[in-house]
Amino acid sequence: MNKPDNEDGARRNDHIRSFVLRQGRVSEAQSRFHEQGMPRWGIPYSTGTLDLDAAFGRHAPHILEIGCGMGETTAIIAAQHPQNDYLGIEVHTPGVGSLLKEIATRELGNLRVIQHDAVEVVRDMLAPGSLSGIHIFFPDPWPKKRQQKRRLIQPAFVELLASRLTPNGYLHCATDWEDYANQMLAVLSAEPHLKNMAAGFAPRPPYRPHTKFENRGLRLGHGVWDLVFRRAG
Repeated sequence: MNKPDNEDGARRNDHIRSFVLRQGRVSEAQSRFHEQGMPRWGIPYSTGTLDLDAAFGRHAPHILEIGCGMGETTAIIAAQHPQNDYLGIEVHTPGVGSLLKEIATRELGNLRVIQHDAVEVVRDMLAPGSLSGIHIFFPDPWPKKRQQKRRLIQPAFVELLASRLTPNGYLHCATDWEDYANQMLAVLSAEPHLKNMAAGFAPRPPYRPHTKFENRGLRLGHGVWDLVFRRAG
């Protein structure tokens, strides 16, 4: 498990982390499912390339989700699309425990979890051209100007993500912060290997379910922005 950043946001391995691990409460159930589920559905971080077909025991399209939160959305998508295999990345133990509970209770054979820094996982473990899709839903917006260097969607990382997509593979981002949405649009549009599938922001694709947090925000009049880009063949 990763150690927290220093307070000054020091760089590690040449990138600024987009998260800070805080001491949060882990429930008894989350702890139990984490302990029991990681040996079965968890994949340890390593610097070697991951054989995704071997990890899932079959050949199928591979979809990466970065930042699974508490796991409900990830599990719903995996349950509704059994023809795909899903690899979720999350750093926070309560969220990983909750996601593992979803896998166990829904009996999902097409979902695996890595608890580690997403930048390092994508860089070190995923081969170029190995992903049919990437989901990044509601990443931390780091709203203060001095914090925005921590935002996940940055040119270098988007270039790395694009390299891991198959031809015509897609990158789907969503945020409820308009400032971040505009930054995402600018960064994704500037990546030469990606093409926007909409004239600006995209309608919410039907495979992305509304989260409870999102529904509450929509009732309060908050906006949500989706972006869907594809890798050029």
